[in-house]
Amino acid sequence: MQREEKQLDLSIEAIITRLNELKNQLHAILLKIENEADTLTWPTVLDNFALISAQFTAISKMLSIDKIPPFRNLTVLPLKLSQDRDEDLTQLTEQRITAFSHDLVPDYLRTKPEPDIEMKIHQFLNKANGIAFETAQKQSSAFNKVLNHVLDTINKLREDWESEAGSRSGTGQTSSIADTHTLVSVISLGKGLKQMVPQGVSTGPAGMMVSSGIRPGATGPNSTSTAPPGPQSNPQAQIGMMSKTPTGIKTNIKPASQLHTYR
Repeated sequence: MQREEKQLDLSIEAIITRLNELKNQLHAILLKIENEADTLTWPTVLDNFALISAQFTAISKMLSIDKIPPFRNLTVLPLKLSQDRDEDLTQLTEQRITAFSHDLVPDYLRTKPEPDIEMKIHQFLNKANGIAFETAQKQSSAFNKVLNHVLDTINKLREDWESEAGSRSGTGQTSSIADTHTLVSVISLGKGLKQMVPQGVSTGPAGMMVSSGIRPGATGPNSTSTAPPGPQSNPQAQIGMMSKTPTGIKTNIKPASQLHTYR
């Protein structure tokens, strides 16, 4: 008898340790949801749920070990019910339960669901049992077909993503840092560019551009001289020729021999 009681105590301590770990993980994820809702990402939430699921799996495996006594064969009975505050119970439950009263015992020591929930469960079971076998088989086949289609789509997309990622990683270098710096210096500073002077244009005094291909008697704007400028060409003379009125422009100057009537 003492051996069984000792084994029961050790099993309860091990399960309590696992439950405390599960409680800490639940507390951590609740804090993240409340305080880091803006920065919390979906992969982080999935990782936390994976840890919680792993804890449930570990507790289930622990309960299935032969060394652990079957707890469902044990019954928990309240020895004392009171409306007064119990400090030991308050400290043990982390301020969640202050008194083990008649209102709390049915909720904390319940071994079956609540009557309303139990009634709904029975309704669903009766509805499921009332379906014919052929109808259930057809629905199951249709459901499996949809799931297989979704699974194939996901696998195909994953293969495409992996192949695309592999092709990106295998692509060689397509840019040169030195060429980039050269282009930036050319555009921003004009480095390496040479000043081009148009053909037939010479620089006159004070940096003025003087064209040597305009003939004094030309009548069109695009008229140019076919002969190259000789060695006797003078920039000052060319400027004077440009300042003269072309002969092709007609002027009408009236003589001032007649005086105005009112003068």
